[in-house]
Amino acid sequence: MLRLTWVQPEDLLGHELHQAYQDGREPGPIAARWRAAGGPESPLRAGASPTPASSYLRVLANDLLDELTDLPSRLRDTEPTDLTRIRSHCPNWPSPETAETPPPAHTQARLEAAWLGRAAGCLLGKPVEKLPLKGIRELARATGNRPLHTWFTAQGVPADLLRTYPWNKRSAPTSLAENIDGMPEDDDLNYPLLNLLLLQRHGSDFTTTDVARLWLDELPAGRTFTAERVAYRNLLAGVEPPRTARHRNPFREWIGALIRADVHGWTNPGDPAFAAAQAHRDAVLTHTANGVYAAMFAAATIAEAAGGRSDVHACLRTGLSVVPPASRLAKAVRQAVRLARTNGDFDTVVDELHTTHRGYHWVHAIPNTALIAAALTHADGDFGGSICRAVSGGWDTDSNGATAGSVAGLLAGSPAALPDHWTTPLKNRLSTSVADFNGIGFDTLAQLTLRETRHP
Repeated sequence: MLRLTWVQPEDLLGHELHQAYQDGREPGPIAARWRAAGGPESPLRAGASPTPASSYLRVLANDLLDELTDLPSRLRDTEPTDLTRIRSHCPNWPSPETAETPPPAHTQARLEAAWLGRAAGCLLGKPVEKLPLKGIRELARATGNRPLHTWFTAQGVPADLLRTYPWNKRSAPTSLAENIDGMPEDDDLNYPLLNLLLLQRHGSDFTTTDVARLWLDELPAGRTFTAERVAYRNLLAGVEPPRTARHRNPFREWIGALIRADVHGWTNPGDPAFAAAQAHRDAVLTHTANGVYAAMFAAATIAEAAGGRSDVHACLRTGLSVVPPASRLAKAVRQAVRLARTNGDFDTVVDELHTTHRGYHWVHAIPNTALIAAALTHADGDFGGSICRAVSGGWDTDSNGATAGSVAGLLAGSPAALPDHWTTPLKNRLSTSVADFNGIGFDTLAQLTLRETRHP
């Protein structure tokens, strides 16, 4: 029997119950009905439970998903999704007109460093994606790579340790040090390519519907996961944006919108407000509230970094300026930055973050965004330090490494400023299933991105 991940109603229901508790709804009676009927808990790390549910449970799950969506949230006033309301909550919303000095010329070299940084950070995290924090640490320690400072390798790792903590089976053949041969396909690079296509075809005034149409034209359904897969299914079922983000979509505050945000920042150097608004139009196809804020935070941070006039700490402050300050995401990022500034040992920072956010799924936007901010802060924007801290902190390792690498690459300013150790294995070659980009070089991607760049 074909078991599709991230779309089975009986699996979605458990995740929706968790989401309801987190976003201020009261799902207790619905949860009791689900348990009384024998409904399973949500899968802890995988996209589908081991065995399919009965037809009765599947029908019940769909009904309960709809009931849960309609429950009112006590957080609706402090965590809106509408952009106008978000802006009304942000007293320090940035404006390029108030900048003391204009940003320097946005060079192709800076963009190439950003693309390379995103790829290297993603690739570093791929073999340990889905592993618990303890496993990541033990695998690194087994090869003298702790604190993490280089690519993961299977050479020298005891067999019993690999049985306990196996590499990500899809990624190990292409992302361990001994196997790297260019940048393999990954959704963390597919989405920047899609958004580059989006700007080429529709310009910076694209609509959410334009994003949806582009996905249906260019994005294979099997390359989508979590919120993106549910939204894709919703589109095929005739559900229109932005309802695609809410209809039977318990992943709407997970990390998917954040990993799509880079191009919105890269193409708006020195204009974090426009970048955030652009990311919002993209994000609401699949996400709400904190899932959208994570994308806006990343886009604004990256736009500030792309302007070339701020250090990493100012960039992160700018990112926070587009997030409602009373939201869970803003609180999590503020705590992460504070921890990173006051603890010399990054393991201490990570342990505290894992304790604070232990109730969230490993793909949720809140803990992962906090970890990215902590890694960039603790490394003071240094490239290798940023991607290694982001990946060593666990959770969604490849996505966190990618975003940290994008920011740190921009701050480095050029490919030559990135250590060869991180860029040479990429061989200036990216594999993808998106449009005609397969095998493209990062230098060419920088040229194409520069053509779509706005200037405030």
